Amino acid sequence: MKIWIDADGCPVVDIAVQVAGEFHIPACIVCDTSHYIIREGAETLTVSEGKDAADFAILNRVRKKDIVVTQDYGLAALILAKGGYAIHPKGLIYSEANIDRLLAQRQLAQKMRLAGVRMKGPKKRSPTDDLLFRERLVGLCRTAIAERKDEEGQDPKGR
Repeated sequence: MKIWIDADGCPVVDIAVQVAGEFHIPACIVCDTSHYIIREGAETLTVSEGKDAADFAILNRVRKKDIVVTQDYGLAALILAKGGYAIHPKGLIYSEANIDRLLAQRQLAQKMRLAGVRMKGPKKRSPTDDLLFRERLVGLCRTAIAERKDEEGQDPKGR
């Protein structure tokens, strides 16, 4: 099990690495050469610069029950299809129940931008966003660990 961080433009790299350390889960920061990011307690995988290069690097390496931190709905959908977990830096946990709606909203927004409609950007990040992300990532780690133990035939409570 591993936590993958799609780090290009990711505001929660430090929080994700800290939570990974608390759960003794290896963390890997994936970024391109224009965003080289190093944090103690995490591996850094640097990929060549290019559209979606970091996303493809993660997708090619992620395994079932791995956790991916990403703002990219497309990558999140692919991670879910591989049996992984995905979480947005604002704490939204991507799931089969919400991913189709998110992808449809993304496509609609793209069509509107192409048609010349000016759209508002995301709200400014707040300390509450960091707290929510941390709380949800901790919960996701607990869920992933428990499900992994269940699959291995172990009692998640350690009995």
